[in-house]
Amino acid sequence: MHSNESPILGVPTNIVTGFLGVGKTSAILNLMKNKPNNERWAILVNEFGEIGIDGSLMGGQHSGERKVFIREVPGGCMCCSAGLPMQIALNQLLTEAKPDRLLIEPTGLGHPKEVLQVLSSEHYRKVLKLQKTITLVDARMLSESRYSEHETFVQQIAIADRVVGNKVDLYHEGDESLLLSYVGKYARPDTAVSFAQYGEIPFELFEGETVMYEQHEHHHHHHQRKPLASELPLPESGVMKAINKGEGFHSIGWRFAVDKVFERAKLVPMLLAIQAERIKGVFITQDGVFGYNLTLDGLTEVELDDCSESRVEVISERKIVGLERELLQCLVD
Repeated sequence: MHSNESPILGVPTNIVTGFLGVGKTSAILNLMKNKPNNERWAILVNEFGEIGIDGSLMGGQHSGERKVFIREVPGGCMCCSAGLPMQIALNQLLTEAKPDRLLIEPTGLGHPKEVLQVLSSEHYRKVLKLQKTITLVDARMLSESRYSEHETFVQQIAIADRVVGNKVDLYHEGDESLLLSYVGKYARPDTAVSFAQYGEIPFELFEGETVMYEQHEHHHHHHQRKPLASELPLPESGVMKAINKGEGFHSIGWRFAVDKVFERAKLVPMLLAIQAERIKGVFITQDGVFGYNLTLDGLTEVELDDCSESRVEVISERKIVGLERELLQCLVD
């Protein structure tokens, strides 16, 4: 365990990657339930949208846990649109947490090879001890070329030390064999494959050093970074919208001031009616604080201990219009 005075060295570090809605956050939450009481863990979460939801979802379920430290990097791929902010956030997280383990969840639409390249750079070589990279896959996606041929999807398989076929309880006949065949085509020859449901992955699968791959320079454009919506003060209206696009997807999200309270009975059916690949949100309602997570398999709701404001993010292959009006209609009169 790290004391306040000792240098931070050799922190066991896992990347947990996978495409949209595959269960990365659930896997990390399950892993946190088995955290030894005497250990300090740090979690760095990267999100495609600018609003930042996962920190509230994770923190709201563990507000009483003083040895889990969470920090977000919203706004797209950590290595491209936010390369320097990623390193700043990581350095601040390590300094604050002095962790016994670090978990990193890149956005499902990011470039995981470049994230791994940053973590294995000279700057972090002594600080971090890279352990198994876990890639979660919903094998049902492999029948659709928009997933199976997506560059990021293929990258996630290519860097994996272990591929976990999550949501196996929902598979159809042939899905497991399809995943094994896909991994055999795109992964390293020694990549292990296992199956899980609800993101329940045994801790021992995360242990052991990663196998480093041959690194290449990437060619994404780096623009001067603008302030993200998650960082700006809310306007007088108490509502802020942010949009982002890339990798064939659009995101749109909102922040709502703490005094804007939602009517839960209206909120849930409104969320269910949205046609999108991914929705995450935390809402202050008249019944308490709730987190929402919508994938192609449906909407889950979990009661949270607290949150500083309501936030929601929608990711879709098409632009979402008219949603702000529908959200405002869910506010308590």
